[in-house]
Amino acid sequence: MGNKSVISEGRQISLAIELIQLGARLQLLESETTLSRERLLKLYKELRGVSPPKGMLPFSTDWFITWQPNIHSSLFLSIHRYLVQHAQVSGIDAVIKAYRLYLEQMPPEPGAEPLLSLTRAWTLIRFFENKMLTLVECSECHGHFVSHTFELHSGYRCGLCHPPSRAGKKKKVEPMVDAIPA
Repeated sequence: MGNKSVISEGRQISLAIELIQLGARLQLLESETTLSRERLLKLYKELRGVSPPKGMLPFSTDWFITWQPNIHSSLFLSIHRYLVQHAQVSGIDAVIKAYRLYLEQMPPEPGAEPLLSLTRAWTLIRFFENKMLTLVECSECHGHFVSHTFELHSGYRCGLCHPPSRAGKKKKVEPMVDAIPA
């Protein structure tokens, strides 16, 4: 029978709580903590009041390349890389800190989910570390944006400098005109 440290287990529970509060899926929790699946399920239900969502994690790199997700993913990845290089953080701690900074810069609408979820951000880091995705410099603004590693990148223009034709088009809202009595 192995020696279990109460302090170590407390740290794992704290980490799991933080991840759940940020919206982590069960698979991410299982991968990043040493807690049992049963313990994580119980913790998730206690914090969220519901069972964790079922289903597979995102597994395609294509989501990160589409217009709006690319901008959010590129911002998050740049924050993450900066923290790893200059703030001496790594692993899941770097993901959490970068995700919190991302949320400060790109807060979701009230009642809405962030465009880039914590689970997608974590998946993005894994794709980047496995060299499935890379950062490419825009030839116009010189920002760095997520792209497939083996695509041709000569003359790359980002989605901010060259948005798609339908970008930003939403249902028109009629302007409100104040009725001024004569």
